[in-house]
Amino acid sequence: MAVDRVLANLDLNLLVTLDTLLRERNVTRTAESLGVSQPAVSGALGRLRRHFGDQLLVRVGNRYDLTPLATRVAALTGSALAGVRRVFDATAEFDPSGLDREFVIVSSDYAATILGPLVARRLAAAAPGARLHLRQTTPYAVDHAAETLRSADGLFIPHGFVTDLPYLDLYSDRWVCIVDGDHPDVGDALTLEQLGELPWVALFNGPTAFASAARQLRMLGVEARVDVVVDGFLQMPFLVAGTRRVALIQERLARRLAPVSGVRVLPCPFEVVPVAEAFWWNPLYRNDPAHIWLRGILTAAAAELRHQPD
Repeated sequence: MAVDRVLANLDLNLLVTLDTLLRERNVTRTAESLGVSQPAVSGALGRLRRHFGDQLLVRVGNRYDLTPLATRVAALTGSALAGVRRVFDATAEFDPSGLDREFVIVSSDYAATILGPLVARRLAAAAPGARLHLRQTTPYAVDHAAETLRSADGLFIPHGFVTDLPYLDLYSDRWVCIVDGDHPDVGDALTLEQLGELPWVALFNGPTAFASAARQLRMLGVEARVDVVVDGFLQMPFLVAGTRRVALIQERLARRLAPVSGVRVLPCPFEVVPVAEAFWWNPLYRNDPAHIWLRGILTAAAAELRHQPD
């Protein structure tokens, strides 16, 4: 069978450069990310432009934007690299000790704080050459999970946001409320009425991005009066401390941050569905030996977390 001419002339290094260029949209940052010289990246960009017959990156003011063709290509490079990686990672017996690979997991700061250290420690012990990249999630990343997982090994997100993708259940957590340690209006417990009156610190505060517990509160007819909006959970206790504000946060994180932030942890004054944290991944990785091994690492780390004292 004749070899495809495009494949015969393909330099796989160009695919790596293309993926990074379209993500960074900057020659200098691409060179720094790949650990090569700026002229080398500029030369690769020239070859890529000739191959595609397209500029790929065009200057708009003081930045570069993707052309329409580059936007379509960017949606393919992540899965293409993953496929190439699976081919060259395949061995008769998978040995993680020789693994040279970066695992990218899109995660909230909550999951990265609670589970991340356990995963990182196990990775370092079993696969010293592997690297863990915990990429901060966004509402867009969650709302477009299938697209997100084209360029990531997985996504830490609770059930209720993602469907129709394979997943691995990890651990559960409870929602709690936090208030300042010396809050003048709150005693040993909060009431629904107080949750409707007090100012809030809220996560994202979008229709699909608000914490699931807050959405359940709305179903009870209580609308939070949002005073501060944040992009992560870690800031919440410090924005509640010293104020009349209240926030909903996961109990495992609240217990860790309460001593350093000066907040009190209180039960939610309503029945709330617990957090069911899971790892979601692209079906392309179903039989990938390295990814199967990663899922085993996550399972072991989650089991360790579940056995930690509350």
